Amino acid sequence: MAEKKKTSTAPAPVPVLTPRALGRATLERQHLLRRTAMSARDAVTHLVGLQAQNTKPPYYQLLARLQGFRPAELSALMESREVVRIPSLRSTIHTHTAEDALSLRPLTQPALDRELTMFRKRLPGVDLERVRELSRAYVEEAPRTPKEIRELLLTEWPEADPLALTIAARCLLPLVQVTPRGLWGRSGGVALTTVERWLGRTEEEAPDIEAAVLRYLGAFGPASVKDMQTWAGLTRLKDVFERLRPRLVTFRDEHGTELFDLPDAPRPAEDTPAPPRFLPEFDNVLLGHADRTRVIPAHLKGLNGVGNQNYGSVLVDGFFAAVWRLDTPRDAPAVVTVQELRPLTTAEREALTEEAADLVATMTRAAGHDIRFATFVDLGR
Repeated sequence: MAEKKKTSTAPAPVPVLTPRALGRATLERQHLLRRTAMSARDAVTHLVGLQAQNTKPPYYQLLARLQGFRPAELSALMESREVVRIPSLRSTIHTHTAEDALSLRPLTQPALDRELTMFRKRLPGVDLERVRELSRAYVEEAPRTPKEIRELLLTEWPEADPLALTIAARCLLPLVQVTPRGLWGRSGGVALTTVERWLGRTEEEAPDIEAAVLRYLGAFGPASVKDMQTWAGLTRLKDVFERLRPRLVTFRDEHGTELFDLPDAPRPAEDTPAPPRFLPEFDNVLLGHADRTRVIPAHLKGLNGVGNQNYGSVLVDGFFAAVWRLDTPRDAPAVVTVQELRPLTTAEREALTEEAADLVATMTRAAGHDIRFATFVDLGR
């Protein structure tokens, strides 16, 4: 009797995703392949916040993603306290919905703790719990400027480093920047109070970290463990991804790094058209991964900004291809300057010119505009 052939039980090979495929997937979830009719509030929720190190970038982030966006929509949300500016992910100021400000801020405390550790040697003899108590009472009495907080703490510890005292209060308490800071078309210095006092609600316990991972993948996936750790400023998330593994699908990038994703998340074909977009400095899509080659070609790494000086970035065909700035001289047309990091084609320049016209019409009061193309020169020098 003939022996039965043994059937192979080898696992199916894990699909490999190129940088272009990863880019298209992330751009789709970031609403950068086509603008969405989603409201500004829903977009801030979906994107898990908008980096807001400076006051204007959140408005430009939404302009690049939402149909018919007007700055007044986000500004009204800030004024009504439905969204707030608060240090969170990577210990960096983000614009979050009120709900995320109350829940995500505790999740990101380890990143703020690390920042404080960098300054701890400059605070000998300073009781951090006392710093917390004094600062909380002071800012909850009325919003205070960093200078006012520093001066209060110096009365208790006159020999301490003034900057380190200010950093300690910032890292120990969930402090929001109150309006008019961040409102569109209005100015205001930094004044701080606790998120609980500003929102009239108690800060929540840290959210389910597994839920945070799923939200991250929904907006930034497919992604590695290191990608999310870089985005959030957290460490030791490998075990969380392992617990979620049965609910996720996996891929590999071209270097063999394991990537996780939601099973039903969109992963468009590599040849899906990607229209040009003007992104502000520190846009989410530029900072959401440890390996950023899905949007920033390896040979252009670092050219979209150095340290705290960052330029606006232009995406062409889904990749970083130029830097830009907007100048609005009084009583003159607005000027959009695009400095090319690679030669742009005539069609690409025409598409950018059209996009620039919409940007100027929405974000400025200028009666006209001029778009200028040039070879890249470091705008920070």
